[in-house]
Amino acid sequence: MPARIAAVLMSLLLAGCGTLPVTDDPAPPEPTGAASRTVDPDGTDTVEEFARDIRAAQNVAETYWDQVFQQLGERFQPVREVSAYERDGEVDCGGDPLPRNNAVYCSRGDFIAYDVNWAYGMFRQIGDAFLFYLLAHEYAHGIQARLGIRKQFTIEQELQADCMAGAFIGDQTRAGALRMQEGDTEELARGLESVGDAPGQPWFAEGSHGSAQQRINAFADGYERSLQACDL
Repeated sequence: MPARIAAVLMSLLLAGCGTLPVTDDPAPPEPTGAASRTVDPDGTDTVEEFARDIRAAQNVAETYWDQVFQQLGERFQPVREVSAYERDGEVDCGGDPLPRNNAVYCSRGDFIAYDVNWAYGMFRQIGDAFLFYLLAHEYAHGIQARLGIRKQFTIEQELQADCMAGAFIGDQTRAGALRMQEGDTEELARGLESVGDAPGQPWFAEGSHGSAQQRINAFADGYERSLQACDL
């Protein structure tokens, strides 16, 4: 990662997000095949920890947005379901099959779905902070749907979701609901860089999410200044 990009996030984030206390909620489906192999003997990238982090990220997101909606005098309805899939087309959104190596919020079914093998691979490669960002970003799309937010361009919708994810993680870290761990800031920066658009992607094109720099900046703005930075 270019040092200047990492420095943007490092200057705004004190550290990163860690895990939450384990709940008794049912675990999501486990990754299969090569992705299911446990390599690290200290348990820092096991299938079990992956499942715990997915549950924890969902639980704390629901708690956070419930509190936000209460402050607005509104009733909060959690996203209906967070589910995993393994194959192209195994899950569809309004008839459109979801591809592998992806995570989406589907407004037509009010659910979040993610390729479990891809997500677990990113978890092992980047770290647990990436899962909290991933869930936070997709949950932000669910909040946009609840608030009736529809931007003119995809990139505007996506960068606002990055900002909202940053606000969620920053606010919950300051509130003590997320624990700070050494190295998580770097994980967040690497994760945001990995999901940035390829160089030369037109900003106005359908499906544009923003460059690595833009996504890091949007996330960091939300982390530092909370939801007021996100044009809500």
